[in-house]
Amino acid sequence: MAAPELLSAHGCFGGEQRFYRHDSSAIGLPMRFGVYLPPQAAQGRVPVLTYLAGLTCNEETFAIKAGAQRFAAEHGIALLMPDTSPRGANVPGEADAWDFGVGAGFYLDATEAPWATHWRMESYIVDELLPLAAVELGLDGQRAGIFGHSMGGHGALTLALRHPGRFLSVSAFAPIAAPTRCPWGHKAFSGYLGADRSTWEAHDASALMSKLAAAPFPEGILVDQGLADKFLAEQLYPEAFELACKAANQPLTLRRHAGYDHGYYFISTFIADHVAHHAAVLKRA
Repeated sequence: MAAPELLSAHGCFGGEQRFYRHDSSAIGLPMRFGVYLPPQAAQGRVPVLTYLAGLTCNEETFAIKAGAQRFAAEHGIALLMPDTSPRGANVPGEADAWDFGVGAGFYLDATEAPWATHWRMESYIVDELLPLAAVELGLDGQRAGIFGHSMGGHGALTLALRHPGRFLSVSAFAPIAAPTRCPWGHKAFSGYLGADRSTWEAHDASALMSKLAAAPFPEGILVDQGLADKFLAEQLYPEAFELACKAANQPLTLRRHAGYDHGYYFISTFIADHVAHHAAVLKRA
């Protein structure tokens, strides 16, 4: 495992916000990621909370816009921020749409050509980036949580459900909670996974949860949703995830907020609650 190249480091709430580049074996291309190391990281290994960003975003978006570092420093938790897709693959059509291809990896491993070669975000995050962060940055990979926004909320929920025990805590902002039912999901899944819809449910958080006989996160899942979100009715389907959690006896706190839209003003308003939600689990582990 080659050491990542440090691109920049910035003092932040007593810790450091860093950005790195490394050669990814899972993706087959250079990848960038951000990490916030709280001041407690200077004294030993700290838990790590991975944030998955939404469509069109990159490894810098959350670090710049969410204001999460203040709360990560208070709780002594590192923040890990991967990019949202491979870049520089030069696949024909990769940048033709804002909701497919570059900036739209959907946190899965594609099976369809030409995407299957490099669009392997699930393997990248779970099998490569988290172990790399543990080894090279001294983070405690055994105390790991995951959260995200929109496409990244979909990623957080599905990766947590698809890899039992890998993540001890999970939350989401305005997740694409039932992608097999919405236009974003149909576009991504048909392109990355193919026309056989029987394969799609393996990457749908509501479908995954509905098949469980027991709650995988007994201490609860936190989801925040703005009611002024223009994507709510057509793309997000939080009610489907709510019903699936109820069927699986999975504790879920789904908070609906009047006046809040899909953007980072919404995320920054409730980010403290999400970091605290994860800290309550990760610091007891």
